Amino acid sequence: MKPVLAVVGRPNVGKSTLFNRMTKTRDAIVADFAGLTRDRHYGDGRLGEREFIVVDTGGFEPDSTTGIVKEMAKQTRQAVAEADAVIFVVDVRAGVAGQDHDIARYLRTVGKKVILAVNKAEGMDESPLLGEFYELGLGEPNPISAAHGQGIRSLLEAALADFPSDEEEAEPVEGSPIRLAVAGRPNVGKSTLINTWLGEERLVAFDQPGTTRDAITVPFERNGQKFELIDTAGLRRKGKVFEAIEKFSVVKTLQAIADANVVLLLLDATQGVTDQDAHIAGYILESGRAVVLAVNKWDAVDDYQKQTLQRSIESRLAFLKFAPVMNISAIRRQGLAPVWKAIADAHASAMKKMPTPVLTRLLLDAVEHQTPKRAGAFRPKLRYAHQGGMNPPIIVIHGNSLEHVTDSYKRFLEGRFREHFKLTGTPMRIEMRSGKNPFDEK
Repeated sequence: MKPVLAVVGRPNVGKSTLFNRMTKTRDAIVADFAGLTRDRHYGDGRLGEREFIVVDTGGFEPDSTTGIVKEMAKQTRQAVAEADAVIFVVDVRAGVAGQDHDIARYLRTVGKKVILAVNKAEGMDESPLLGEFYELGLGEPNPISAAHGQGIRSLLEAALADFPSDEEEAEPVEGSPIRLAVAGRPNVGKSTLINTWLGEERLVAFDQPGTTRDAITVPFERNGQKFELIDTAGLRRKGKVFEAIEKFSVVKTLQAIADANVVLLLLDATQGVTDQDAHIAGYILESGRAVVLAVNKWDAVDDYQKQTLQRSIESRLAFLKFAPVMNISAIRRQGLAPVWKAIADAHASAMKKMPTPVLTRLLLDAVEHQTPKRAGAFRPKLRYAHQGGMNPPIIVIHGNSLEHVTDSYKRFLEGRFREHFKLTGTPMRIEMRSGKNPFDEK
C-alpha cells in the first residue's frame, strides 16, 4: 500500500511548489466533489523505487469558524486524517508566525508523524534563522527550497523512513487471486454490485453517498478462479449513518487502484460521464491497470439517454478506448455474467507473455508496411523488440535514433501488437531504447 504524505501550512509558504516538486507534476489529480470550496489535490510521487501519494491542501487556519477559510480548514483536517505522515511547511524568510504555532498545536494532537519543512532556505543550511523553528515543538527543522529543488530528497527520506518499501512487484504467482478493485464516484452502486456478486449483505449499502470508510477486501471464488474484491467506496460508517457523512476518501481509491490487477470503473447511467469519472479513469490509465467500464442503472434510462451516454463515453473517455464497456443493473442482477468474462479477458491480456521472436517479427513487418518519418538527417531504425514487463504489458524496442519516433507512429505499432496478441482491457506501454552511434563524435 503506497504511503500517503499530506502537505500542510499557512497560505503562501510554498506548499503547491513543493507538491509539484514531489510529484514532478504532470497534472495533479483533483477531487472535484460538489460542495467543496477548496479542493485537495492528489498526485503520485516517487523516490528511487519508493512510490507514494501526495495530498496538497489550501492555506490552513485551524481555529477559523467562518466562510471559505473554515471550508479550507475542514479540507486540511481531512487530508491529515487520510495521511500516514504530514509535511508541515513554514517560511524561513517570514520567520515563525502565530498561525504556525496554531497549526503546530493542532498537529501535535493528531498522533501522526510530522516532518517540519523550512522552505525558501536556499543557501541557508547553517543559518541561525533555522533555530527559531525549534520552538514549534515538532523536532528538527529540515531546510529546503521547493523552487530550486534543494533538500527535497532528504526531506522525503525522513518522511518515508518508517514505511516498508514495496518490493513485491516481481512476477505474479501462477494461480494467485486476481485483485479486482471496484472504483467510481460515491453512490454509483459499488457496494450493491459486490453484495449482488456475493449473494449476501457483506458490505454496507445505503442510499446516501460515502457510507463506506475504507477500501475493504473480500475474498471470492467464481468457477474455480479466486478473486480479491476491493470495495473502494470511501468512508465506512461507524454504527449508524449520521447527517454529516464524511467525504469520499480519494486516497483509499488511489491506493486500491495501485494495488489491483484489474479495475472495474463503475459509471452511473442516470448521471452520465462526469469530470470526476474522467479523473478516476485518468488515474487508472496512469497506474497502468487493466480496466473494464461498467455502466450501472442501465435499466433506469430511456433510449435517447443511452445514445447520449455512449457518445459521452466515446468523447470524454477516449483515452480508454481499449476498455470494454458493459451495461448492467446491479440491483436487478442484469448483465453481470459478461462482466466476469470481460474482467478475465482484461487480466489475461495484462499478464500476456509475448515471445521476443514474435515481437521482433511483428515490429519488422510493421516497419516494412510503414516506415517511421525522417527527422532532419536521421531516420529512426527499429531493429528488435522484447517484453519489458506485465500488468501493464511493456514492449521495449531497440534501434538507432529512436528519440525521433513520433507518438503517432508508436500508436501505429501499438495497434499492430494489440491486434496480433488480441489484447483487450489493458493499457500498453512502448519504450524506445537507442543504441550509441560510434560515429557520433567523429
